[in-house]
Amino acid sequence: MTPEQEFSLQLKRRTFLGQSGRGIGYIALASLLDPELLSAASADADDNWPGVITKKHHPRKVKRVIHMCMAGGSSHLETFDYKPKLAEMDGKPMPKSFTEGQPIAQLQGQRDALKCLGPTHTFSRHGKNGQQICDALPYLQGAADDLCIINSMQTEAINHDPAHTFMNTGTSISGRPSMGSWILYGLGSESENLPGFVVLTSVGGGQSQPIASRQWHSGFLPSRFQGVQFHSQGDPVLYVGNPKGVTPSRQRDMLDAVQTLNRRHMELVDNPEVATRISQYEMAFRMQTSIPELMDFKDEPKHVLEMYGTQGADGTFAANCLLARRLAERGVRFIQLYHRGWDHHGGIKEGIKVTSKLVDQGTAALIGDLKQRGMLEDTLIVWGGEFGRTPMAQGSGRDHHIRGFSAFLTGGGVQGGTTYGATDELGYAAVRDKVHVHDLHATMLHLLGIDHLKLTYKFQGRDFRLTDVHGRVVKEVLV
Repeated sequence: MTPEQEFSLQLKRRTFLGQSGRGIGYIALASLLDPELLSAASADADDNWPGVITKKHHPRKVKRVIHMCMAGGSSHLETFDYKPKLAEMDGKPMPKSFTEGQPIAQLQGQRDALKCLGPTHTFSRHGKNGQQICDALPYLQGAADDLCIINSMQTEAINHDPAHTFMNTGTSISGRPSMGSWILYGLGSESENLPGFVVLTSVGGGQSQPIASRQWHSGFLPSRFQGVQFHSQGDPVLYVGNPKGVTPSRQRDMLDAVQTLNRRHMELVDNPEVATRISQYEMAFRMQTSIPELMDFKDEPKHVLEMYGTQGADGTFAANCLLARRLAERGVRFIQLYHRGWDHHGGIKEGIKVTSKLVDQGTAALIGDLKQRGMLEDTLIVWGGEFGRTPMAQGSGRDHHIRGFSAFLTGGGVQGGTTYGATDELGYAAVRDKVHVHDLHATMLHLLGIDHLKLTYKFQGRDFRLTDVHGRVVKEVLV
């Protein structure tokens, strides 16, 4: 070997060792910062995600969640929290002892002139235990024995967008994974032909606050875990149909070619987002068959359509409730229904009447329908807004309120026909058995068989979880 050849060989060895050393260092650093990165990327991207929790932390009571978000902030004082003392004080000054030093959204400039606004609708008792439910919700009154009403909810964000973010992610800081993404990451989906996390929206009855798609985003989790919004009218997913002249076999050929390129790229970069792209292309192809079947309501009996009060796929909350049942039947893990119509800064008496009518029948029908099919026992339904409304008047309406509001749970593992917690005599603050949003998240995960302290994801050197460093399971409402 000539000196020139030996030098060249040494140079190549030095280059190889240097570059490979840096590569190994990069891999080691990546695994320290995010150990899930390599496992997620190296898994077969075509497989249905099984979830990181291969063995439940404890026996689960439910296997899916339907979250009914009353976007805008449903008033607890016109739904589930009757306050006769507030009715007595209608039009009288709000005692300063309640509001002094407390956060107020749009009424802060009127602190010295705050007046009480009594309940604008009557309440009556229903079910075996005589739960107080507003007469604007007659269908839910009939479902009283299935409802666990929580009248002591509390949250931390007083304006809509951060409050939605807090309800969905456990923090008002944007960029964290939503609860649906956490659940899908932890448990995977039982559906091979539909996304494991589906979002539906409807509107009507009050100010329609916008809902940003980041509310169902996966945050720092791989993007395969983000929610998929289905449209309530027309094609639920854009471009779900093939263009004219493109047959399923040609579509398959094209997809196979793209996937081959993606897999080769995956071998080079080992990036979980490439794995996401591969799996989602496959899911999109399967959805071209499953979506039309999902949206075809011809197989629904007339009495079921009448029970929900819809013919299906008409963009209403009732239609979305029926679609939620069909999604649940097909193994979708987390289903979120937003109704944008509960923001009643003015005209709350008429507004409650209209909005309640839009959601009441569909909600009760979904509960009854799941119950008849034996599905309510392994489904958890969570109903409520991002916050409540003030007992103080804002003209003819109510302002945002975070110190005390109402929600209800129903389904597997939950005590139906019960009311838990209470606000003070004017409905201003939770004073007994307080339930924070973190507690709601911890309880939801518990019913799914997950210890909320153990479902974590390392990001930027820290173990994150849905409940952050908070949260307790509200065992008092469980069977």
